[in-house]
Amino acid sequence: MTSIRNAFFALAAAAASAVPLPALADLTLYSGRGETLIAPIIAAFTAETGINVNVRYGGTAELAILLQEEGDRSPADLFWAQDAAALGAVADMFMALPQETLDRVPAAYRDSEGRWIATSGRGRVLAYSTERLGEDEMPATMADLTDPIYAGRIALAPTNGSFLAHVTALRVVEGDDAALAWLQGLAANDPVTVRNNTAMIQAIGDGEADLGVTNNYYLVRFKRAAEDFPVNQTLFPTEGDIGNLLLVAGMGVLGSSENSEAAVAFIDFLLSDSAQQFFSGEVAEFPVTGSVIPTRVDAISLDDVTRMAPEVNLNTIGDLEGTLELVREAGLI
Repeated sequence: MTSIRNAFFALAAAAASAVPLPALADLTLYSGRGETLIAPIIAAFTAETGINVNVRYGGTAELAILLQEEGDRSPADLFWAQDAAALGAVADMFMALPQETLDRVPAAYRDSEGRWIATSGRGRVLAYSTERLGEDEMPATMADLTDPIYAGRIALAPTNGSFLAHVTALRVVEGDDAALAWLQGLAANDPVTVRNNTAMIQAIGDGEADLGVTNNYYLVRFKRAAEDFPVNQTLFPTEGDIGNLLLVAGMGVLGSSENSEAAVAFIDFLLSDSAQQFFSGEVAEFPVTGSVIPTRVDAISLDDVTRMAPEVNLNTIGDLEGTLELVREAGLI
């Protein structure tokens, strides 16, 4: 896995000593994806094209709200979100992408009007302590997490973009009343609140919590550092359960961008085989173009996630503000 990351850094280093390219406009990227995840990809793109990418990092939901506040005055050329809900929330601010770019991924992985496109996929999974959660205590569905037996035992990142997207999907499938009831049930179970998914896995490993719903790739990083880390992950055993949601990270080009050609070039780069292999091998996400074989990094494969996932149209989960209101009403934030 490290060789993939090294290859990207080597490419960037080689470009630094090469003949300078003609001056090109810089891109401004608002990224809800963490710097440690995407810095190698950005460095490789700059090395290949000479286009610098200035990045503003932040939470996906936070940046979506910022874009709405800035409107046409936003300096952003691109928004890279870790979930489709945030992309849907600002989709009206995006330009339509070229058809040749859209055609690189299946229709299920892009906006129905061509305004955003997935860059990688991830499955929602149940992470759990291998030391403190017995097989007889494993929840069969995500709804079961409101059972009092999990009181004080659930790690929860209530402001995390993927969690908010997951709740938005729950609203679409089961309605707002059911979603609110589930959130209130979680709140009644006094969850251990953490800032993000990495902190969730750490809390379970440290014994502060016993289980939590997260994305499939977070635990992989802990296991690479320490194979005996006392956390495992699984899918909910009920096929089609909302807990097994398949999500995507994705990107759109702001309609106000004056550098749209370069911005589309960046998206095309992220959909290249080398970048998709990076997401699969180094980041432990799922490729979305179909031209790269997913790297199996733990017991859960893309085929497993696809088979167990509920049918949810990602174009329908754009009401981020409505979800935030329910999370607030439940007292989780």
